[in-house]
Amino acid sequence: MFSKPFIEALGVQLGPETANVFRVAAVPVTVDPLALVRSGAHLFPFAAYFGRPDADEAGGLGAAWRSEATDGPGRFGEISSQLSQCGIDPRAFVGFSYRPEGGLGTEWDGFSPAVSVIPVVSVIGTRESAELVVVLPPGRSWGPVAEVLSQLSDPGPPATGRTTDLSIESRPAPTEWEGAVANAVDSIRAGLFEKVVMARSVLVTSDVPYRPFDLVSRLRMTYPECYVFGWQQGDRVFVGASPELLVERVGTRVRSHPLAGSAPRGSNEEEDRAFGELLMSSGKDRREHRFVVDDITERLGPLTTSLHVDHVPSLRKTTHVQHLSTEVRGDLVDSIHVFDLAGTLHPTPAVGGSPRDEADRFLAKEELIDRGWYAGGIGWANRKGDGELAISLRCALIQGRTALLYAGAGIVADSNPAAELEETRLKFRTMMSLLAES
Repeated sequence: MFSKPFIEALGVQLGPETANVFRVAAVPVTVDPLALVRSGAHLFPFAAYFGRPDADEAGGLGAAWRSEATDGPGRFGEISSQLSQCGIDPRAFVGFSYRPEGGLGTEWDGFSPAVSVIPVVSVIGTRESAELVVVLPPGRSWGPVAEVLSQLSDPGPPATGRTTDLSIESRPAPTEWEGAVANAVDSIRAGLFEKVVMARSVLVTSDVPYRPFDLVSRLRMTYPECYVFGWQQGDRVFVGASPELLVERVGTRVRSHPLAGSAPRGSNEEEDRAFGELLMSSGKDRREHRFVVDDITERLGPLTTSLHVDHVPSLRKTTHVQHLSTEVRGDLVDSIHVFDLAGTLHPTPAVGGSPRDEADRFLAKEELIDRGWYAGGIGWANRKGDGELAISLRCALIQGRTALLYAGAGIVADSNPAAELEETRLKFRTMMSLLAES
């Protein structure tokens, strides 16, 4: 993957080891960012990949600089402040949990409520080019990193077609989850809130260990319209293919692209169009979608000089699901870090509910799973405040032979529990189809 002359030239660019200065080198390469991660993730406790549809993608190995939030309610400001003051420009991978306190179950050990990591080695790719970036913290020698780079090789295509036996356990049981949805509908009809998103999980156990970043590679091939990610923390890897952008900041421009309201894809063009037309004309789904768009517009409005919101939603089609979609774009009044913007918007009614506080109190009492990083956010940011964060949906937490999958459904006054259960099954298909073949 990297020749000896190339590695030696990197060492010259990095310069001599120093006690109190970060050393950074950046050179053009033709390496696929995800290939870097697939080749070297097993050599580091931390590895990550994040790819945006048809545009930037990044893969990184090792942690040259890491910041974890210690204050749950203040986690977004804490991370944005630390990242702004880190003193180096390479982009950081960033992620956060759904709840301020993070995941409480042992399965989420090591996944902080909010965290940013600048890798030791990363490849940043655009549609036109790619760049290898090496960051050495004070006192870290180049020699061991050079040795690791010399061992990396092209991993080739991801393995497929293995014969696997799978066992599947719903958490909670489907009937129990339908009961919780019925309780939510009763609460909405009683006027306690207008919408709430109820989530559930499925534990899939294989007779052979999963290869998490091979799975990420297959997600990238299968769902090119989605934000594809993998975040390795020790022996656990959080992977997914999310269709939904929480927030993007580029200079003074801000963008969010909420989705809410879902329908299946058809088996042919005519059926697919019919499903889409039913979704567009569904009063229930249009109301669910409007809650999300109105909330984002209300929260971004005071932060912008102008805000453009499409008046009518469009259809966003992914491989298994189509959604109602509305893009929100604006120009910021002040220089606000993308992570602070995420804190302003999270959780949107697309993953929490409306009104936010009332729905959140209901979820804390009635939801039967620990979301961890599901329905939180994942992406990248830099110290200037630019960045891009997707809502972590269509995802799984992988450890060895197990994969814990998550999905949710938006509940409103006329929701039907059985139909909402079927919607979650539809969303699970993103991951289940690949797990069965890996």
